[in-house]
Amino acid sequence: MLAPLAGIAHMLSHPFLRDAFLAGTAIALASGVAGYFVVLRSQVFTGDALSHVAFTGALAALVAGVGVLFGLYAACIVVALAMAALGPRGRADDTVIGATFAWVLGLGALFLTIYTTSSRGTDATAGVNVLFGTIFGLSGAQAMTDAVISLGVALAILLIARPLLFASIDESVARARGVPVGMLGFVFLGLVGVSAAAASQAVGALLLLGLLAGPAGAAQRLTARPYRALWLSVLIALVSVWAGLTIAYAFPRVPPSFGILAVVAGCYLLAFAATAGYQRLAQRMSRGALPDGDSSFTPRMRSSGRPFRVVQ
Repeated sequence: MLAPLAGIAHMLSHPFLRDAFLAGTAIALASGVAGYFVVLRSQVFTGDALSHVAFTGALAALVAGVGVLFGLYAACIVVALAMAALGPRGRADDTVIGATFAWVLGLGALFLTIYTTSSRGTDATAGVNVLFGTIFGLSGAQAMTDAVISLGVALAILLIARPLLFASIDESVARARGVPVGMLGFVFLGLVGVSAAAASQAVGALLLLGLLAGPAGAAQRLTARPYRALWLSVLIALVSVWAGLTIAYAFPRVPPSFGILAVVAGCYLLAFAATAGYQRLAQRMSRGALPDGDSSFTPRMRSSGRPFRVVQ
């Protein structure tokens, strides 16, 4: 009975795993909160663009000879704010995001060429680490920094959650009621940029979109209530990170980023299956199918053109 607890204690006795769980928990919290509003505002494409921004920013930092984390955070924040400025009312549309996506991808190719052909290109694994994540390679200081920043992002989004929710659901009415829709768009995309930079440490730039959109997408399939969906998104992100790290520890050949995203994908597929089954049941009931399978009266009720009424 105590074997699972002993296994967890043994796993957390390793410093690199403690650091990974510390950073991963905070990153999951920020990604779950930010991802909910990203999906709600139909800005999922933003996460895909920021994944390439994270890669380009890290390569630019390597070329400049500065810290990779500085390049990650600076690039994601600056480009996120730029997309907000180019979009209408601080809300980047697909055209702005697509143009930014292509431009940043070209810059990434340029920086990669410069880095690999220069004297600084001695770390052959640097680009791979940015692409696929290095959460097991974080130092204690890096893990603490990511945790503090991610918790700050989550808290900031929660502080503006109510007006941001109003602006996301009905922008015109929110503006008429005095909600600063444009400013909220700027602030939110800036916070998404910070969250994306932190999340790239856990799952890598290529898989960043999964951690931002997967838990939120599953949560919104399971419930239409905003705040319940928000916290469900956070819960799915937390479970995915914890389970993914545990899988990577139990099976050393499995990269932690794969384990995390595999759990995210599994949660989304389960949510899809559950809601699809419920929708099929609701459609059958709306067509007049009876619980006992006897639908002999269904055609007559539909063809009468009058509502079915029970007379007591």
